[in-house]
Amino acid sequence: MDRIDKPCCAARRTAAEQTAVQRQLPLAMRSKDPLEGMVYIPGGTFLMGTDDEEGFPNDGEGPVHQVTLQPFYIDPCAVTNREFAAFVEETGYKTDAETYGWSFVFHLFVSSSVGERVTSVVEGSPWWWNVEGAYWKQPEGPDSHLDGRMDHPVVHVSWNDAAAYCRWAGKRLLTEAEWEFAARGGLVQKRYPWGDLLKPDGEHRCNIWQGKFPVKNSLSDGYAGTAPVRTYEPNGFGLYNMSGNVWEWCADWFSKTYYAESPESDPKGPSAGQSRVMRGGSYLCHKSYCNRYRVAARSSNTPDSSTGNIGFRCAADVPSERSTPEK
Repeated sequence: MDRIDKPCCAARRTAAEQTAVQRQLPLAMRSKDPLEGMVYIPGGTFLMGTDDEEGFPNDGEGPVHQVTLQPFYIDPCAVTNREFAAFVEETGYKTDAETYGWSFVFHLFVSSSVGERVTSVVEGSPWWWNVEGAYWKQPEGPDSHLDGRMDHPVVHVSWNDAAAYCRWAGKRLLTEAEWEFAARGGLVQKRYPWGDLLKPDGEHRCNIWQGKFPVKNSLSDGYAGTAPVRTYEPNGFGLYNMSGNVWEWCADWFSKTYYAESPESDPKGPSAGQSRVMRGGSYLCHKSYCNRYRVAARSSNTPDSSTGNIGFRCAADVPSERSTPEK
């Protein structure tokens, strides 16, 4: 099957769909030590990007270039429903999806009763349905819930929502360069966090689509939608699901040409833009359509958009008095 050079995750709010959203004030940080449970990444120099023939040049995945990063901390997993629920309970935060009153849901996950009321789908990606009442706590719409999924990654969170959570947690979003360095797990120019083979020894190492997208998923990896955040083996840095499961928001504005002119040390992305970077791919990625579960793959979305396959994980700076991690 010929691969289609188009993301399967391109569901975003259009200008016509957007409303005036009252941005909430910065949230007070919780009292918990923000570095508790995080993984120390020592920093260093690595080769970022790819010229891989399986890549998407139009996404600006290349050229391969050398980048040097300072040490930082990263969460081993994406933020879970349980963690996001604690944030909402403490702060009363209201997500963009709740403010708009709807979010994008993959068509096969919508019940027949809810589907009867769907009046809009995404042009060019008709598997994305605009579902009223879908948000992080009701991922598939008003008749859905989180029972049995509290240790799954939170979804239907916009970039704005992710940034708000980070403020509360005393953390921040990863830069795109930090994300790729962490995802590589110490490997050099490998396609995935574990190497170049998608299924070494026939073993599934990530949660992506198997079958014929977007109508039939064989579920050979065990999951139709999200998987628990500690599913599969972690990479060399002890990080879980850096490929597949859910897209992860990064701090950077997206630019297709930024790599060619980016700083070699701690690049932070363009100073402005219309969309924010997403990394890692999701459970909807398939080799015939969107194999963006490779560590160098990139995508983007507008900061107020939310879907059932976008989440995030957090990072944190290394305190000046803590140049090496505590034992």
